[in-house]
Amino acid sequence: MENNAPRQTSRDSSAEEHPQPVSLPLPGADTYDDLPQFPKHSVLPFRRTIRRQDLRQIVPLAETTIYEMERRGEFPRRFNLTPRCVVWDLAEVEAWIEVRKKAPRENISKPDVHLRKTRPTRATSNEG
Repeated sequence: MENNAPRQTSRDSSAEEHPQPVSLPLPGADTYDDLPQFPKHSVLPFRRTIRRQDLRQIVPLAETTIYEMERRGEFPRRFNLTPRCVVWDLAEVEAWIEVRKKAPRENISKPDVHLRKTRPTRATSNEG
């Protein structure tokens, strides 16, 4: 059956062809938290996950350091989305960074050089 209703055409057809870019608020702005991907009163809030290469950009530590810190419970734990896809919860990583920023810098001990098994040597070119 054919629909013989007349079609309505809009006056400004160029608006349909070229949509205006939407400007989004920057993170940290008051309106950023009101975006739909951050529901306030939802049972399952949106959680952003990041993969290994994204984590390395946020946390400039070696992978082995991160894994050791995870093992000791000092860093957010990764989890598998699939058997081959490992991710971290971005909110947990950001919270960890904030805690580290606020931690006092006093009582940070340096490694005891007397416990080294070998002593580094300098290569000098004027031997001989």
